[in-house]
Amino acid sequence: MPRIFVLPGLIDCHVHLREPGLTQKGDMMSETRAALGGGVTTVCDMPNSIPPTVTIEALRDKVERAEKIPDCDIRFFFGATEEQHLQEFERLFTDPSLADLRGKCCGLKLYLDHSTGDQKASDQILTKALALCTKLDQVAVCHCEDSVINDEAKNRLSEAKTIDAYSSMRPPESEEKSVAYAIELARKTGAKLHIAHLSTRGGAEKVRQAKAEGVNVTCEVAPHHLFLTTDDYASLGALAKMNPPLRSIEHRDALWAAIADGTIDCIATDHAPHTFAEKHIDDPLRAPSGVPGVETMLPLLLTVAAGGWPNPHSSLPTAHCSLSHSDITRLCFDNPNRIFALGKTPTNAGSVTADLDETWTIREKDLHSKCGWTPYEGWKVIGKITLTP
Repeated sequence: MPRIFVLPGLIDCHVHLREPGLTQKGDMMSETRAALGGGVTTVCDMPNSIPPTVTIEALRDKVERAEKIPDCDIRFFFGATEEQHLQEFERLFTDPSLADLRGKCCGLKLYLDHSTGDQKASDQILTKALALCTKLDQVAVCHCEDSVINDEAKNRLSEAKTIDAYSSMRPPESEEKSVAYAIELARKTGAKLHIAHLSTRGGAEKVRQAKAEGVNVTCEVAPHHLFLTTDDYASLGALAKMNPPLRSIEHRDALWAAIADGTIDCIATDHAPHTFAEKHIDDPLRAPSGVPGVETMLPLLLTVAAGGWPNPHSSLPTAHCSLSHSDITRLCFDNPNRIFALGKTPTNAGSVTADLDETWTIREKDLHSKCGWTPYEGWKVIGKITLTP
């Protein structure tokens, strides 16, 4: 008898669908096809599109576009870089006429340093934003990197030419300081804080400590920080460039340990497609940051749950790299559903079946993202996925 694992359609609480404004990279139809191909039936889209989702009008436009997309439930984060955006966010959750629209909004996304789309918020806006999230009982999701540390590192490495310098341009200390700052704001305001794409040992330790002290903080980790390290720049080049960047093996191992002890609440992909041509410009340090990942998340995790390790270029983490099938459901359905109040059930989320006796190789030609490439090309994984919407 084949070994079959059945789980609800997964939730990816961190994706960039690229529509509107960046549809050469991806669009709602192509990227939700990728999601469904990977057993993901609910996605939460980030606000750094063109125009950014910082007004009710921009949110309404996205919601209307999403209504045309079958089989995948698309929710949206609001963004804010100035006072007017916070006023729009407050009106969304207080105006009775906007009830249907706010049901599609899953929280407020805040960037503590520039990333794709230059959505960095000032300290003043951050403080007001977290206080407003407390008032509205909404989640504040923070991209935590420190701009001063990043700028100093970039200036110090201004003569660097090779992609492996990128991780030093946005060093671990940048995330660690920024995570500490966001946690302190949450402590002062009482806000529900969610740290996006945690990538460092120090960042995980600060979240662990804050939880022990009763701060209302949760966090996520992306598959690329669990399965790739700075060693993978050699084979991937700019295809491995993302924000926050890849870290050393020691940081990767610490993230697996943080999954094991419950510090990390969610695995979310930060699915961020760019075209192959955009990634292969002459200066790799100027290539856009971001990698696709929504279609490959579940196969990678199933491989670890089966006792394997998919990256042919690196060794199994030295400790704590264990994952059960119930862990996958908890990290990729139960917790994101609870944290972002998505109202999903195993019934309305669809059903995913994974054949655990089937081993297959990830090939870009078989995937559905419009960008047409994957950092996991050629990796052998366990568990062929079938989706029943």
